[in-house]
Amino acid sequence: MSFVQASQEGWLDVRYAPRSISQDFATNTNVMGNQAKTIVGPLDRVKILFQASNPQFAKYTGSWFGVVTAMRDINRQSGIRGLFRGHSATLLRIFPYAAIKFLAYEQFRAVLIPSKQHETSLRRLLSGAFAGVTSVFFTYPLEVVRVRLAFETKEVGRSSLRGICAQIYHEQPPRVAHSGAVAGAVPAAPRSGLINFYRGFSSTLAGMLPYAGMSFLTHDTAGDWLRLPALAPYTLTENPKNPSAPPILRYWAELLAGGFAGLVSQTASYPFEVIRRRMQVGGAVGDGHRLRMAETARIVWAERGWRGFFVGLGIGYFKVVPMAAVSFYVYERGKVVLGV
Repeated sequence: MSFVQASQEGWLDVRYAPRSISQDFATNTNVMGNQAKTIVGPLDRVKILFQASNPQFAKYTGSWFGVVTAMRDINRQSGIRGLFRGHSATLLRIFPYAAIKFLAYEQFRAVLIPSKQHETSLRRLLSGAFAGVTSVFFTYPLEVVRVRLAFETKEVGRSSLRGICAQIYHEQPPRVAHSGAVAGAVPAAPRSGLINFYRGFSSTLAGMLPYAGMSFLTHDTAGDWLRLPALAPYTLTENPKNPSAPPILRYWAELLAGGFAGLVSQTASYPFEVIRRRMQVGGAVGDGHRLRMAETARIVWAERGWRGFFVGLGIGYFKVVPMAAVSFYVYERGKVVLGV
């Protein structure tokens, strides 16, 4: 049977079949994620310095020449290790993050889209958004540690991974005297502790809905377009593990769908990412008080206007688009190889 006939008869897509999650598949996805993160590690650090408006590097924002200059300065001051500042926390985070995200997506998708008749753009969006929120909830403390390590530029007395964790844990917002306050009264909100590892979590949730939601929605929608009868002869190939199974996307088509998903999701969520970065370094700059999402947005707007919400976006595209392409490719091929 030809690919066009297969598409017309409606058996091309097996995404509605019951799912079984393999530990081998999760491990394979995570190894890929760690390798990809290592390759773009230097760019990731520069992007964080730009987003968080580090005083030393704010002058470099706005051009690719500035990115190269910033990387050169970091290398001159701290060597190659400086370009990977905070990378240890990145590797610790990506392993559970990728596994939880893709596993959760399959589970939410199975509940929200049990059959093709139930599939809508909204259900695809919600499946991805819920998966993203689930994964980020469990890994967010490592994200805060990573950003704080990458933001730190001092050469003397640099914080270790353990040291930055202790520093974040013990940070306290400034005490503000209120008129009429009762002496010895206990503050309503905790002043230090684990809550400090969730700085900027509100903006993360707000940003994760368009990021993860649009990522999976765009990938699945692009996959549908590439499976249309007119394109099927060029974009589909035989399943190498099971020739009698529905055909799968060719490698370039799968990479194209994943890269396009990364482009759309990064653009849709980037302002929230900038706000999140500024909130995450709140304990290391200024008076140390916990910035709220609206307050942070006003600060960014006052400094740079609307462009401030997209500072470092070019680096984001350079990092996210190929990473998303490879991630979705390994994700889909992993399911084929493992028969899930």
